[in-house]
Amino acid sequence: MPLVGTKEMFKKAYEGGYAIGAFNVNNMEIVQGITGAAAELNSPIILQCSAGARKYANSHYLVHLVKAALEINDIPIALHLDHGADFDICKSCIDDGFTSVMIDGSHYDFKENIELTKKVVEYAHAHGVVVEAELGKLAGIEDDVKVAAHEAAYTQPDEVQEFVEKTGVDSLAIAIGTSHGAFKFKPEQCTRNADGVLVPPELRFDILAEIEKRIPEFPIVLHGASSVIPKYVKIINDNGGKLAAAVGIPEDQLRKAAKSAVCKINIDSDLRLAMTAGIREHFMAHPEHFDPRQYVAPGRDYIKELVEHKIKDVLGSDGKAPEIMALINK
Repeated sequence: MPLVGTKEMFKKAYEGGYAIGAFNVNNMEIVQGITGAAAELNSPIILQCSAGARKYANSHYLVHLVKAALEINDIPIALHLDHGADFDICKSCIDDGFTSVMIDGSHYDFKENIELTKKVVEYAHAHGVVVEAELGKLAGIEDDVKVAAHEAAYTQPDEVQEFVEKTGVDSLAIAIGTSHGAFKFKPEQCTRNADGVLVPPELRFDILAEIEKRIPEFPIVLHGASSVIPKYVKIINDNGGKLAAAVGIPEDQLRKAAKSAVCKINIDSDLRLAMTAGIREHFMAHPEHFDPRQYVAPGRDYIKELVEHKIKDVLGSDGKAPEIMALINK
């Protein structure tokens, strides 16, 4: 099966009240863990590459790793550029075979963001590639994306219709309280539940609802949506790690978002935590091991476990691959 775009994915996700998981990939084991889980659950997925991933692994390696996964797993997979910084990076990825790109002009003013996004859209659409853009700024750190808390800004609903109409973009990433990285909130911003777990402020669903009114049936994207699952944080800390006060987005809020206009939910930090948990746990149990295949494999297993959980319990995309393929082949 060839790589696909996201238009059909988002159409069915919007209609069905679920979201497509966009999982960041950096190496072979991460690709294997994600695609293995998705194939078992017959779920569509988006595999995305950040600037850091492309520096680490090179786009050509990543493209071929994803294409290799398609030879083994018969599910719809889109290959997406995450946080493209400029036109040249987007063009390069389009030319390399990506089926979706994000141009992140959120650090520019509104007019400049429109101009840059429109330029990318024109090139991408001419090559059969879909485009995601961003309005608003998410706090936190992810590879080359660094936004201080005081610089973060919610998406303004009164800007979205003009932005979408003038750019021709295919989906829109918004800022409603999610954040990049494993340390999304300071402890003083959170409350504690009955189990003593830190709970962050609720996402701004009021902003999401207003955006839905302004651009009905338009696919919305949530970045910075890892939940920083306590299980993996505990395994890391129990095996020599130091991740005190790591707080993510509660999964019940993400499921609520997936039932609305949110058609794509980005997950990166949770994958990193799962991989690290498996590796640390293995090293503590087997300090004599030095073969990478011995200690990376448990990390891959935890990634597969994590993705299965996200697809079934958060995204709701399990079993949805056939309906998307039927629409693609129509």
